[in-house]
Amino acid sequence: MTRWLACAACIIVGGPTWAAEKMNVLFIVSDDLTNTALGCYGSKLCRSPNIDKLAGRGVRFDRAYCQFPLCNPSRASFLTGLRPDTLRVYENATPFRNNVPEAQSLGQTFQKAGYTVVRVGKLYHYGVPAQIGTDGLDDKPSWMKTINPRGRDKDDEEKDLIFTLNPNAKGSARYGGTLSWLAADGTDAEQTDGLSAEATIKLLEENKDKPFFIACGFFRPHTPYVAPKKYFDMYPTDKIELPKVPEGHWKQHPAPAFASHKKEQEKLTDELRRQALQAYYAATTFMDAQVGRLLDALERLKLADKTIVVFLSDHGYHLGEHGLWQKMSLFENSARVPLIIYDPRAKGNGRPCGRTVELVDLHATLADLCGLPVPQGQDPKVPRLDGVSLKPLLDNPAAPWNRPAYTQVSRGTPTTTGEPTGKNPWYMGYSVRTERYRYTEWDGGRKGVQLYDYDTDPQEWTNRAEDPQYAEVVKQLKALLPPTK
Repeated sequence: MTRWLACAACIIVGGPTWAAEKMNVLFIVSDDLTNTALGCYGSKLCRSPNIDKLAGRGVRFDRAYCQFPLCNPSRASFLTGLRPDTLRVYENATPFRNNVPEAQSLGQTFQKAGYTVVRVGKLYHYGVPAQIGTDGLDDKPSWMKTINPRGRDKDDEEKDLIFTLNPNAKGSARYGGTLSWLAADGTDAEQTDGLSAEATIKLLEENKDKPFFIACGFFRPHTPYVAPKKYFDMYPTDKIELPKVPEGHWKQHPAPAFASHKKEQEKLTDELRRQALQAYYAATTFMDAQVGRLLDALERLKLADKTIVVFLSDHGYHLGEHGLWQKMSLFENSARVPLIIYDPRAKGNGRPCGRTVELVDLHATLADLCGLPVPQGQDPKVPRLDGVSLKPLLDNPAAPWNRPAYTQVSRGTPTTTGEPTGKNPWYMGYSVRTERYRYTEWDGGRKGVQLYDYDTDPQEWTNRAEDPQYAEVVKQLKALLPPTK
């Protein structure tokens, strides 16, 4: 995928241009968080005051996109700066080094520059909730130290206190793959994310006098949506409105577009949908409170002026839009992610950015902001980064930018090497997003094509791919997609 992107690229990673002062990095990742659940992205119901505050201080990217709407492929991509097609990681079982052993991760880039590099919680893929408290699918070379908190949410899980839409599911699918939730007893500090915040604050205290890259990965709001009861009380179900889905909606679009739908979701009544939304919002607000603790610690330790803060989710999430829940679609709710970058030196702080950007850009961006070299292809064993630095947009969020964003997703079960086989047929959907349009092809167009015009159809209800008025748009966007076999 690295080759075909060149036609769309206009900005290449360059040398650092800001002052050479060593900046710290606090890298915060939420799990399965949709933009529509954050106040700074327009939510009128869900409360996220701490993330909103960070967005007001930094640059909020309004059109940021993951490269694959599934935990392992997405996280491997943005933590290396390499696209899923470069890593050939398309499912939740394959460590990226199995396929690209010499890849230089974001953590390794900072280690090479003399930073203390530590992870707390979920950065690379974990099976949630099954692998909470373990290393999950971690990449050991990326970190100098790792911390794996385990809270009372795991105890409640083992006591079968969590409601699940599919109680017959086994293993990680029982709660992690099925809509599940619990209004928990106890305090924030007892939950895994509360323990993660505490461990991260301790790391900030221990490393405040030397350059650090500290990554904190929260597990919420990933299902099971678990949070203390007080957060559920903030969202009475009679105040929650359900998203509207036009009658016959699924018939208007290619079948693969809805293949992420799960059979058990047909059990959802309107009351269960409201309970699920209540729980998701509660888990989001609980996670936001932990973000607030980290930001407060930066202020208390006088680190706020010399620490770059990044907040993101690994991918988006459906909460009933299009009749879908969770991820693994190529609609906006699944592909779009919250992304906020606060660098105290940035000239664009306090302004939103409407340019299309990608999570794969984060490695190049943070290296650029901190004046660190990244792989540029000099060593044939170490892949050149696929992403580019977003620094121009941090200085000027309205700067010229003609890079679209790409998201892909598989249908069927990919092989661990990414190679199709006769015994294991599967295919890919590729989607390109510009500031106005999204164009998607399933299996090179053989299983369907989609085009959405967000100026006239922000809900993605009308597929314009066969509309003669959009023929030229289809031609232009099709040329941006990778060649298919």
